[in-house]
Amino acid sequence: MKSSCRISTRTSGRARRVGFGNQGVLADNDPIEQEKAMKFNALLTNAVIFHNALDIAEIVRQLLEEGWEISPEDLAHISPYLTEHIKRFGEYSTHELGIQPEAYETKLDVDFTQLRDQDLRAEGFGTAA
Repeated sequence: MKSSCRISTRTSGRARRVGFGNQGVLADNDPIEQEKAMKFNALLTNAVIFHNALDIAEIVRQLLEEGWEISPEDLAHISPYLTEHIKRFGEYSTHELGIQPEAYETKLDVDFTQLRDQDLRAEGFGTAA
């Protein structure tokens, strides 16, 4: 229970950091408008997390190409839930909105099986009863 509360608190903190206007307070009493605002904020937060994950994967690929050795344990300490770099009131270009983005590479050349096996053993799933 405590874990889910902490996750919910972190998620709402990210949403407040990404959201605009009135510090997350819904000023409209219309439930439809409130739902729209909440859905937009959730969409925006998820887009930021997805973009961060793509940036992290690209950096990991560049480091691997340069000869760096990256272990699954190293990647386990990196989180895509970062918001400090967002310029909430910065200048954003909209002329790029119509440009089709390139397809992103989904494969990351890191062997996660060892990390996955450790997690399963730690939870008791790696041994027979």
